[in-house]
Amino acid sequence: MNLTLVVMAAGIGSRFGGLKQLTPVGPSGEFIIDYSIYDAIYAGFNKVVFVIKKENLEDFKNTIGNRMSESIKVEYAFQDSNTLPLGYSLNIEREKPLGTGHAVYCAKDFVKEPFVVITADDFYGRDAFVTAAEFLKNNYDVNSNKYGMVAYSIGKVINDKAPVKRGMCNVIDGKLSTIVESSVEKKDDKIIATSLNSGNVFEVEEDAPASMSFFIFTPTIFTFLERDLKEFLQNSDLTTKEFFLPDVVDKVIKSGEGEVNVLATSATWYGVTYREDLEVVKSAINDYINKGVYKKSLW
Repeated sequence: MNLTLVVMAAGIGSRFGGLKQLTPVGPSGEFIIDYSIYDAIYAGFNKVVFVIKKENLEDFKNTIGNRMSESIKVEYAFQDSNTLPLGYSLNIEREKPLGTGHAVYCAKDFVKEPFVVITADDFYGRDAFVTAAEFLKNNYDVNSNKYGMVAYSIGKVINDKAPVKRGMCNVIDGKLSTIVESSVEKKDDKIIATSLNSGNVFEVEEDAPASMSFFIFTPTIFTFLERDLKEFLQNSDLTTKEFFLPDVVDKVIKSGEGEVNVLATSATWYGVTYREDLEVVKSAINDYINKGVYKKSLW
């Protein structure tokens, strides 16, 4: 069974001043994404599609893509503001990508099989990929609208220093009932979320499930992405608004057109939002190496 990993990487390096300036987290120069790909291969994935900026292609190949190309099929999709549904165009100047929903949409011509979506700068842990692969193998139907999502407790995936973007989830009987893309932060020992769409503010518990953009799809999701992208382009302020993947997922659920199974994982998430996060991730990677989970040199 062919399994593909789609990696949203168009924003990689933006927080660090450029792709070449990314700081490795592994002893042989590995980035976080190297460990995600390595874990995906372990779980049975045989193709990766990197969604990147076109101008970063050569840097990305030389820095990241080429070193894993002998272990997994590597393809590149470009997140470009001109990649839109037929008849639509973006008639404004905009440097920032259109959002995570658009990033996945840009991979539509490269993915014809069940796939997982992740971000490039999150460390998800091996069990997350194994869990996702097992879900796909046990629910294989390329035409199904039965999707999945690996969830993490919000208390374990927020930053004490500044707000972070997270998809706050409500789960009923193991299935996602709502997902709200939010800015989440700690305030006075409380976890406060603010919807990025409505501006509504709400408190969440430490163990509330959160999406870290680890979604499990079949190619049918591209039909929903295209439909909702058209609506977004018609009705949104395109100078600032983003087309979020969780919003598309939420609409599919509420319309009854599909379902999203929420999968638990024993994996620990690590992320690099700010430079000070790097030492935490490096220490975690070193621990995994000492335990024999990873080699000192992955590739």
